[in-house]
Amino acid sequence: MAAIRDGGAPGTGNARTAATATLLLPPRLTASAARLRDTARRRGLHTVQLPSATPPDDLRTDHLHADHLHAGPTFADAVAVPLGIAPLEAPPHWLADLPRDLVQRDIRALPIRDAHALRRPAFVKSPNDKGIRVMVYADGSRLPGPDAVDPGTVVLVSDIVAFSVEHRLYALDGEVRTGSRYAEDGRLAPGPLAPDAAAFGAELLARHGSTLPSAIVVDVGRTDGRWAVVEANAAWASGCYAADPEAALDTVLRAAGPRTRLAPRDLPFVRRAG
Repeated sequence: MAAIRDGGAPGTGNARTAATATLLLPPRLTASAARLRDTARRRGLHTVQLPSATPPDDLRTDHLHADHLHAGPTFADAVAVPLGIAPLEAPPHWLADLPRDLVQRDIRALPIRDAHALRRPAFVKSPNDKGIRVMVYADGSRLPGPDAVDPGTVVLVSDIVAFSVEHRLYALDGEVRTGSRYAEDGRLAPGPLAPDAAAFGAELLARHGSTLPSAIVVDVGRTDGRWAVVEANAAWASGCYAADPEAALDTVLRAAGPRTRLAPRDLPFVRRAG
């Protein structure tokens, strides 16, 4: 099955300019990914949807080259390196390193071998992908064992909290560019970005923006009446919900662009394929 291609704006030819850059997409698109695809097409970008995570040979030529991607971590790990794309993400320990007043709970980053010793309920997740099932575990014995997950795999272990509302913020160059409410009381509820959520995001970026790549998604939520950071997510792998797709696309393109155009400050944040 061939890749599904859509051309850029008429008359752009094969010039490697921003207007004729190519956005690579996975075999199946969410509604959010389809919105970003359509936004990219209106902007004049080429889009290529692959039938699998194996890039065809003509994506490695000057005739048609993938410059950016929007997909999940597994797809990105398969195609980013051979195509010279540098996906950016937060450091694995980033959330655990934030001060208590920004997270409103105890969070530790530790190898899963150490998490097996937990003897209390805790919320456990992988920092940047879905390596283990994201959920509350009754204790460490319920976590996947060494036959399923490498014992050195870092996981985030946190206190169990409930968020009354959660918002997704698209951050680019230290500023909140757009965002969306995505949940209320743990249920999906896309809606407008609340001004106080954006203000909390601006405070977070002012204090700790240097610890994040220049393009990132940060989820924030309200718990016990206080705003807190939920987690950071790679913009190239995140749904935009009700956010402005133009501003979200700006963030996605920076978050997964050509390695040759990577800014020095973003070098430490390039994802290493797992």
